[in-house]
Formats: sequence, C-alpha cells, structure tokens
Amino acid sequence: MNNKKGADAKELLQLVTFKLGKEEYSLDILSVQEIIRHMEITRVPNAPVFVEGVINLRGRVIPVLDLRKRFGLGAEEMTAQARIIVVDIGSKTVGFRVDSVSEVLRLDADKVEPPPTLTSSIGSEYIKGVGKLDERLIILLDVAHVLTSIEKESLNEVSKAVA
Repeated sequence: MNNKKGADAKELLQLVTFKLGKEEYSLDILSVQEIIRHMEITRVPNAPVFVEGVINLRGRVIPVLDLRKRFGLGAEEMTAQARIIVVDIGSKTVGFRVDSVSEVLRLDADKVEPPPTLTSSIGSEYIKGVGKLDERLIILLDVAHVLTSIEKESLNEVSKAVA
C-alpha cells in the first residue's frame, strides 16, 4: 500500500494552463498540438452557437470553438493575449479560443481533487479535477468530454460545409 501511494505522489501531470475570464483552466499537454495567435476566423452559417467558425491552418480547415460560449461564461472583448489552442478530440482536430495562455506547468497528481459536485460556471462532465498549486486553483478539463457526440457530428458537418 505504501508503494502505491509513493508511486502516485511521484506522478506528474504536464498541463497547459489558460484563462477564461478570471478562472484558470488546463489541458493535458499530450492533447495539445500547438498554440497559435488569434487569426481571422471564417464564420460558417448554421454552426452551433459556440463555434466561432473555421481557420485555415497550413492547408487544414479547423473548426474553432469559443470556450467562453461553450461553458456559458458570456462574451468578452478580444485582446492581444487571445490564443487558439489546437487539440485533438478523438479523430477530430479543433481549436479552442481562450482569453490567454498562461504557462506549461507540472503538477503532482496527488494535488488534484475530484471535481466538485456543484460547479458554478461549467458542467462537471467537462472537468477531470481541480488542481491545487500554492494559492492557485486550476480546473483540469477533460478534452474528450468538452463536446457531446452530437456536437462532434455537427463539427464534422461544419468542416464539410467549407471543404
């Protein structure tokens, strides 16, 4: 039993942290392909409300989701710090528009607690856990559950519409 606890304590999570409003979120670094500056987004008619549109990234058409809208956080004016985090969700590559990217950090797995049963800003189905780092609380997002299967299918339709 002590060996297992010792092994867990040594497990490090590598996370890309970003801000949406005043809250700090993170994604597992292994799910992140790249982080790019905000670029011109082409709007797509009849796309879900949280889909900003699509971008052309080196010849690939990638849908861009506004995580603020996805999580019901309300719109905020675009700043120079805004970024698009390109991630893989299953077999689909998408971009997440965020207010700013903070850093890449390592967090001991034992500093992560399960998601609270009542979450104020976003649904707990999107959350892997909440990490504690010094005085900071960092919400760990579960990339695989940010979209429902129906929403993933509608993203495929968005990509086909502009291809």
